[in-house]
Amino acid sequence: MATPAQRLRAIHLYRNSLKHMLSWAIRREVFYVEAEKIRAEFDANAGLDDPRQIERALVRGETKYGEYTHPDPYIVPYRPGGSMYARNPPFPQDIHIHLDFGREGGH
Repeated sequence: MATPAQRLRAIHLYRNSLKHMLSWAIRREVFYVEAEKIRAEFDANAGLDDPRQIERALVRGETKYGEYTHPDPYIVPYRPGGSMYARNPPFPQDIHIHLDFGREGGH
């Protein structure tokens, strides 16, 4: 029986593996094939009962996940680090906008 911490680690590993696969396989038909392979690896270890065996399987999975890290991962454009994030940032507080063009000096 897996401990709650091991169960949570397995869930996070599976979810992060699928998210990370999007950096390698942009086309959906390729992604679906790779996602099935990832699911098959998790299903192969689903019957483990001994916490030590589960721990070893998790360590192997986390190591494999680390080996397949993408050098330039895909970031959703509107998330921090994406190409659209903070595209139009607010003006700094020390810049004032004058709407009376040509009369800024109070003339």
